[in-house]
Amino acid sequence: MKRILILCVAIILFFSSCAKTREAKKTIFAMDTVMELTVYGNDGEAALTAGEAEIFRLDDLLDRGSEDSDIYKLNNDIDVDRVSPETIKLVRRALEVGASTDWAFDITIAPVVDIWGFYDQSYRVPSDDEITTALTKVGGDRVNVDEAVDLGETKIDLGGVAKGYASQRVSELFRNMGVDSALLNLGGNVQVIGTRPDGDPWRIAVQSPDGDGYAGVLSLSDAAAVTSGDYQRHFESGGVDYHHIIDPETGYPADSGLRSVTVVCEDATLADGLSTALFVMGLDAASDYWRENGGFEAVFITSVGEIYVTSGLKDKFESEYAYTVLENSITKQ
Repeated sequence: MKRILILCVAIILFFSSCAKTREAKKTIFAMDTVMELTVYGNDGEAALTAGEAEIFRLDDLLDRGSEDSDIYKLNNDIDVDRVSPETIKLVRRALEVGASTDWAFDITIAPVVDIWGFYDQSYRVPSDDEITTALTKVGGDRVNVDEAVDLGETKIDLGGVAKGYASQRVSELFRNMGVDSALLNLGGNVQVIGTRPDGDPWRIAVQSPDGDGYAGVLSLSDAAAVTSGDYQRHFESGGVDYHHIIDPETGYPADSGLRSVTVVCEDATLADGLSTALFVMGLDAASDYWRENGGFEAVFITSVGEIYVTSGLKDKFESEYAYTVLENSITKQ
């Protein structure tokens, strides 16, 4: 995979260490982004070594550009019988998320992402005909996962859940090693274990889509927070700005009236996939999805700068700006 530093992360982190608690920190580059792992406790260095190895293992497993990866094998119908059960399980999980969102999140969007140049950074605006042709190869509902994985004419990209899954796996690894205070920042995909060393919740700031300061701060413990925003990866052509979150229905960057969505829940894989899906859906449909399905909370920032926070976060979110709390049945103004 071509290693490209993503300079704009979705979430900026605020935390302070306790002077009496040993801090161990490691910065690595994997999955096309900079990642920071911070662990508190006496065995922090051992945990970091194990966490780094796990991230690189998953990067090798899920990188669709590497001929040795499971995703490359599936996409090219090569040695499919040697694809690991772990990868098959993650593909099925991603498809479940996709189906539940009526395919607003779709791992078969790879052909469309490629013609826009978002995969290899060779940005260009494709023609309508190119997009129409690429869309004929998109459709998660056509992937057969009854026994193995049969992609047919589609190709998959697990980039929409890979970092979330990696942070989930590393956090599980850390907990099994006895870590009870840690913070993982995988290119803006944040996972926190326990509380800060001083016992307070971790403070995670949600970046303003305009890049000027923060829209607000979340106070969290034992949770994942994942943001999808139109400012994270984009390019300009002909005076028009095009972002990387593609609507699987149209083949164009999603024009949903949202600029960013931050999803908070215990399941980092789910948070990763849902942050994309809810962005594509737009505020009204995303709010309805939250009410009907539950299991997560969210912060929405619209194209006109309005902030909406689901009710489960109203005591965990603070901002200098006015915001609206979305209730389970009605919107509280």
